[in-house]
Amino acid sequence: MYVCNCFGITEAQVRQHAADGACTPRQIASASKAGTDCGSCVRRIQALLGRGACPRRDLLDQGEPAVALAPEVELPEAA
Repeated sequence: MYVCNCFGITEAQVRQHAADGACTPRQIASASKAGTDCGSCVRRIQALLGRGACPRRDLLDQGEPAVALAPEVELPEAA
C-alpha cells in the first residue's frame, strides 16, 4: 500500500528505512523524500514508525543526552 502518493513510497519501503535506522519522519524523508511535498503522509509515517522501535529514541526517553547518541568521530588534533 502506498504511504506517499507524491513520490510513490510504500509501507514496505518506510518499514525498510526504519529497519535500516530511520527513527523519525524527517529521517524517512531524507531517505526517500516521503512527506516532503504535500505532507499528507507524515501522520501515516509516524504511525508506521510507532514508539519504542528505535534504540536511539529509547535512550532519549530514558533521559540520555542527545550528544551521547551521536556516532563516534575522530576530532582533529589542536595545532
